[in-house]
Amino acid sequence: MWEGQMTDNSEIKVKSLQKALEILNYFTEKPILGVTEISEHFGLYKSTVHNILSTLKAMEYLEQDEASGKYCLGIQIFNLSKALGDTYSITKIAMPYMQDLANQTGERVYLAVPYREEVLYLEAMYPADSVELMRSILGERAQMYCTGLGKAMLANMGEQEIKDYLDHQELEAFTENSITDKDKLYEELVRTRQRGYAIDDMEHEFGIKCISMPILNRSKKVYAAISVSGIATHFNEENISEWAILLKKYVNKIESRL
Repeated sequence: MWEGQMTDNSEIKVKSLQKALEILNYFTEKPILGVTEISEHFGLYKSTVHNILSTLKAMEYLEQDEASGKYCLGIQIFNLSKALGDTYSITKIAMPYMQDLANQTGERVYLAVPYREEVLYLEAMYPADSVELMRSILGERAQMYCTGLGKAMLANMGEQEIKDYLDHQELEAFTENSITDKDKLYEELVRTRQRGYAIDDMEHEFGIKCISMPILNRSKKVYAAISVSGIATHFNEENISEWAILLKKYVNKIESRL
């Protein structure tokens, strides 16, 4: 079901490389870290941590602040992120349509793919006249059950895949609107499939709503999803109906080019 399944520890042959990558991954939780903090977190000798950090710095995966001596992610991480985005041909296909959609709705438009049991964001487009600070969203992840993108993808997967997801996924409340009952979530997925689009009713972030549709490949399997997202007060029944029609139009265009 899920792309990029968790690695079997028996497959790990180079333990020193594993340590280095675990430390690098720790920067996704805390963007600025020092030797002592990393040493205590992983239970490693400071000398070992220092050697790993120095190597990652030399390879430009980390940068070091001269004043504090602490580390943050370096330029090579950006290069890897760009390479990741380039591997998904759908990004290049979808971007012009996403920009048109953002301009017509006046809202942000997101593109994501399923990754393990989460949503992996690939791209975000803003209206041409937007005054918002635009930022890269590539590589960010979110839960499926409380996002429009995730529910759009999940609702259009096979019944066994949905069952497997519900059997082991914990439903944490991000807001008071988050669906945390599995029976209610299943009912919501059925409604989503019937109407053709998902709605995130401030379930992941308070004050933010979105509508989303899945993008299917030529085998009619879920490949990605696209959404229109913005301030909740912008999402009235009339707008949602109009934007759903626009979403379907551009989803059809993207699917025809996959």
